[in-house]
Amino acid sequence: MTNFSLRSAIVLFFFFISISSQSRSTCSSTAPLQGHEESAVVRTLEEEKAHAHEVHCSRERSRAARKIIEQYLIPFVEKEKHHIPKKCPLHPENDLYRLQEQSKTREDINLWRCGYCKKTFYEEKNLDKHLDEWHFDTLDTSPGRCLADSCGALHCDLVMDSPRKTKCNPAAAARNKHACESLADRCFPVQDGPSARRLNDLFLRQFCDAHTCKGGRKPFSRGGKKKRNVLYIVASVLVLFLLFLFYLFLYLYERGMKRGGQGLKRITKSGQKKQS
Repeated sequence: MTNFSLRSAIVLFFFFISISSQSRSTCSSTAPLQGHEESAVVRTLEEEKAHAHEVHCSRERSRAARKIIEQYLIPFVEKEKHHIPKKCPLHPENDLYRLQEQSKTREDINLWRCGYCKKTFYEEKNLDKHLDEWHFDTLDTSPGRCLADSCGALHCDLVMDSPRKTKCNPAAAARNKHACESLADRCFPVQDGPSARRLNDLFLRQFCDAHTCKGGRKPFSRGGKKKRNVLYIVASVLVLFLLFLFYLFLYLYERGMKRGGQGLKRITKSGQKKQS
């Protein structure tokens, strides 16, 4: 009886030892797996955070397109008193960066201020980075709101500082011309009336005709908004000032001559009285 109880105790002892070793091995094998899963989750969250503010629309090219529209298209639209339809990609409300660009304030030559948080930045590119990182919520990233997508049709490279291509590509020119004509039809449908027909024709001449490798056609051939040069204004003010001095001199000269004539008359009269 005693031997049986001793054997039972020994068997139970080894049984508990085997169970504890298995549990330790199980814990040790699952611990690295859990750590791997946690690191994978953290890595995924970081990647999502990094890509959360990605906008596949060039701010610089959108700015160039906006400049071209304001200078070479809007003056003719205002002259015709025509309203661009909202389905037109060039409509102001379809400009992704319009509100952010309007919020900027230029304090000095290279000093810019954010209109949302009032922080100042040296150079506009630093303010652009700030807007991308901290004011992303002010952008409406709905499809079809990237103005840079129309750059090929609008000749954005002509107003950008980027190096221009010297060799013309016929395939690219044909593609840009097709996109340009499509813009003309979407923004100024000829069935919308006489003003839309005139603007459609102007758009074709102003932008689309220059998409050719044959030469002879230049973009913006119809001209645009007339900008008053600072030098021209200074010269005009200077000319007006010189004219003022000239007429003032003539006035004083004539007045002096009159006074001199009156003085001579008095002298001659007094001399005649003395002689008599």
